Amino acid sequence: MTVTLETLLLTDYEVKAVLSISDVMKVVEQAFIAKSLGKAQVPPKTYLFYHKYGGDLRVMPSYIEEHDISAVKIVNSHPENRTKYNLPTVMAIVVLVDPRNGFPLSIMSGKTLTDMRTGAAGGIAAKYLARKDSKIVALIGAGAQARTQLASLLEVYKKFEEVRVWGLYGTSEEFVAEMRPKYGNLCKLIPVKSVREAIKGADIVVTTTPSRQPLVMNDMVSNGMHFNCIGADAPGKEELDPAILKRAKIVVDDWEQASHGGEINVPISQGIITKESVWAEIGEIIAGLKPGREKPDEITLFTSSGLAVQDAVTAKLVYEKALEKGIGMFVKIT
Repeated sequence: MTVTLETLLLTDYEVKAVLSISDVMKVVEQAFIAKSLGKAQVPPKTYLFYHKYGGDLRVMPSYIEEHDISAVKIVNSHPENRTKYNLPTVMAIVVLVDPRNGFPLSIMSGKTLTDMRTGAAGGIAAKYLARKDSKIVALIGAGAQARTQLASLLEVYKKFEEVRVWGLYGTSEEFVAEMRPKYGNLCKLIPVKSVREAIKGADIVVTTTPSRQPLVMNDMVSNGMHFNCIGADAPGKEELDPAILKRAKIVVDDWEQASHGGEINVPISQGIITKESVWAEIGEIIAGLKPGREKPDEITLFTSSGLAVQDAVTAKLVYEKALEKGIGMFVKIT
């Protein structure tokens, strides 16, 4: 990285202008490998809980020593934001830091960055864990994350026969209306009225809700399914019946974070499953240290708690592309 005397400020509009899901998936895959090979410093998220407002704030620092990339993200989650304040559920700021001297190279919006790096993780997980002949996708939740999850799955599979979408308050219909012009030639998008209707016969199930009680029940699940569990990203959140986890090959992004805030956090705290129930980290599978899917009838499950290294590599990607395109505003803040 070139040391500058000014910091590049980037709005969310500018971040969105330079990112593609294919590029983000490439760098996130490398970040997962670096993490699992012990070539990155990734402390667990630090949480502040705003209980009376039903939200929380997380701080996520990381340093990928192998690639000399470091960043810190501050990100919130307030599920009632849209209805109460007309604000996004998730907002974030990312500071990209020069590891040589601590200089803030860039301060950028982390909203689209977070959406896309999380979506990328789902596509990567499906690449290694879902069946290659997967044809039907169930999206449980129809918000911002459902959009990037679908984009990353289509990046891997190119097309599907059906994508069934379930969401509250008419969001599934809105999602389908928005996505049909973009993806209608790649998949048949179908809004459905229930979680059960979405999941029946699905090959890949993606859960992206902030639920604190199971939405997907064990009797809905067939052998051979793959789950991307995205919504459970804080203590107490869960979207799946814990009995499903007892049937599944469980893969996490990070054991410590997942055990405290991922899909496995409630079953772990209740003693339903243990650390020994977890097969691998996704980075171990990508690096070839452990196999991913081994049999067609396996139930595989990826629980994404969201790693700071994903933010760091994506922020570096944004920074480099913004410099190339002359996007953003430089300010002297130090």
